[in-house]
Order: sequence, then C-alpha cells, then structure tokens
Amino acid sequence: MKNFDELLKKYADFIVRVGVNPQPGQVLIINCALEGAPLARLCVRSAFEAGARDVQVNWTDDAVTRTRMELGSEEALTDHKGWQLRRYLDYAETEGGVCVLHLIADDPEVFAGLDGAKISRVNSANRAFMQPWREYTMNDRVQWSIAAIPSAPWAKKMFPELDTDAAIEALWQLIFDTCRVTGGDPVGEWQEHLARLSALRDKMNALDLESVHFASSNGTDLTVGIADQAVWESAASKNEKGVTFLPNIPTEEVFTAPHKDKVNGVVYGTKPYVFNGQLIKGFHVTFKDGKVVEHGAEEGADLLGQLLDTDEGARHIGEVALVPASSPINRCGKLFYNTLFDENAACHIAFGDSYPGTTVGGTGLTREQLDARGMNHSSLHEDVMIGAEDSEITGKCRDGRTVQLFQNGVWVL
Repeated sequence: MKNFDELLKKYADFIVRVGVNPQPGQVLIINCALEGAPLARLCVRSAFEAGARDVQVNWTDDAVTRTRMELGSEEALTDHKGWQLRRYLDYAETEGGVCVLHLIADDPEVFAGLDGAKISRVNSANRAFMQPWREYTMNDRVQWSIAAIPSAPWAKKMFPELDTDAAIEALWQLIFDTCRVTGGDPVGEWQEHLARLSALRDKMNALDLESVHFASSNGTDLTVGIADQAVWESAASKNEKGVTFLPNIPTEEVFTAPHKDKVNGVVYGTKPYVFNGQLIKGFHVTFKDGKVVEHGAEEGADLLGQLLDTDEGARHIGEVALVPASSPINRCGKLFYNTLFDENAACHIAFGDSYPGTTVGGTGLTREQLDARGMNHSSLHEDVMIGAEDSEITGKCRDGRTVQLFQNGVWVL
C-alpha cells in the first residue's frame, strides 16, 4: 500500500492522542493482539511523547485463546487470580491514574465448532470477576478506547476472493478510510465530525423524548421507551476529571438509555453479529414490557439464547443508538463481522447493561437509584444491528408531539 508507514503513524498518533488521550503522569495500558505489534510500538512512543508516565502492553493471541478454550478445563479457565484484576485497579487507584487502549484484531469465528455453552459460562465468569474494573469503564471514570487492526482470519472473512496478503492490505485500507486517516488530517476531520454529532445530540436532547419508534419493510415494528432523566450522548466522552476521549474508533452514533421495562414490539437484525467468537445471522427478538419474550435466528439461534440467558438483565436492553445508513462504514458496502465497525453502519440496540452516563448525574448514582430511573443492569453489553436502508424512525415527545427523526435510513432532524 502506498504511504502505509505514514498512514500507520497518523493512525497511531490519532488513536492515542485523540482516542485514549493519556494525560501527563498517567499510565497507559495497551491490550493488543500479536498482529498489532507494529502499531502498538508506535502507540507506545506516541503516548510517551504525550506525557504518559509509563506504558504497559499486554499481548493476546487468538490461536492460544482458542486452544485454551478447546482443551482447558472450565475449572482452570475460571480460576481467577487477584493480580489479573489488581493490575488495572492498582494503577487506577494511584494519584496519576490510568487509561486503557484496546487494539483488536479479532477472528470473527475464533471459537467456531467449540462448545458454545462452555464458552458462555467461562466468559460470564470472567466478566463477573472483572466487574470492579468494569465499573471504571462503564462509568467513564477512566479514559478508554478501542481501535482495530487486521488479522489474517478477519481479512479473509471479509475478502475471501483475495490471497491473505492482499486481503490484509484491503482491510487496512478500509480501516484507514472509515477512521478518516486517509485524507491526511485525521484530527481536523474528526473535529468536524464530532461537531456534527454533537449538534445532533443537542437537538435530540432538546426534544425531551419519551420514546422512539423503529419501522422498516423487513418487519421491524419496535417502540423503545426512554429511561427517566435520560440524556442523548454522541462520540466523545469525558472521564470524571473532565478529560475528553473517544471510546470507539470509528464512531457514528448518537445514543441513550432505554427504559428497561418500556420496550415493546418486534425487531429484526440487519447484520450478522459475533458473540463468543461465533456468528448469529438473521435474528429477531420480540419484546413485551421491556423483556425479550420470543426470539429466533436463521443461524446461531442457540447462541442467541445463551446470550439472552446470561443473567436477568440480558433480556432487556441498555442502549439504543441512531446511526444513518449514510455513514462511511455503511457506504463502503462491506460487512465487517466486527461490532466496532458494524454498529457504526446501522442503528443498534444493546442487550444488557446501561451506561450510567446516559442519565443525568448517573455516574454518581447508586445502583438502586439507577434502577429507579429504568436503567438496565447486566454483566454484559452486546450491541446488535437493527437499522435498515428504509428505516423510518419517529420520536414521541413528552409534550405529546411526534417528530420524524429518520426517513429512508438517514437523519431528517
């Protein structure tokens, strides 16, 4: 690829300095797949140049992860040790604090053919063990960001007609394009993009909506009630000290918290979804008073059932997000088989936990206070795509007005 090294350097500087945004004196923890070593090295340098006190890198490998899940006993895979949690909390509790960057290169079907029930139990146990750290990220107490790098299995899944090297190059090009790196000024382009999303966020908040309704020709007819005192948010977040960061790169969404007991109707998935390293395709779910009461899928129906049975909150939703069909990710015409990208190609809902920051003063509220506002609670938060090219979305305001939000899949607000 022409100018690859230059583009990779710009990508690294952007995801560090704008994405996770380490502050002077902070420690940056980078969780990175082995394939991402060249990018991780650039990120380490960029973070130190930005004033980070230290940078720690944790390496992962899908092949090892699959082998452990296949051959390891469930007892061993859930035998958690204190240091696995404390390596995050110890830094978070120090004066300088911590921020985390995840560089992912997931194989969409890393666990294909393995025992899905075992995978669900192990992952559920892992989430429960890491819950004290998860409270930091879900409440935006620390900066965190997720960005992607190609892996051979992921690239071949997207470009099966190409040889491996060509597929990886094609995927790099897509990542650079959709993350606004190719144009040469990612910071400037993102500033303009964030300003547009912020303007839409402000318009949504001014409407004071009590519900939004989704309809499309595939059969979706879904009404999502909004949690009490909910606020609409967009791409950028702020930690408890007011430091701005981008949790997801790329991002195209404006989102808020549904009321966990006020979702009704049926919704059809519009893109395959990867859960526990396996695919769910052609799914649908039916809600009654906030809870999934019926569900199915053309492929991965049992897997969908395992997701929904994770805990009580997994059958309710914790997020509703509006993304236009005109987003760069959707316009590129490729299915990524990766939630980080596919959720930014279509409107989506998330089974599971609500973000406390999507209700007024939520990060300072107790669990009981959040529950009273209709915020959902679960050990998982899994985004699934429901937006279509012909999606019609309307909002019902608390003063009784009905407002058109989307027409033919795009914003009209």
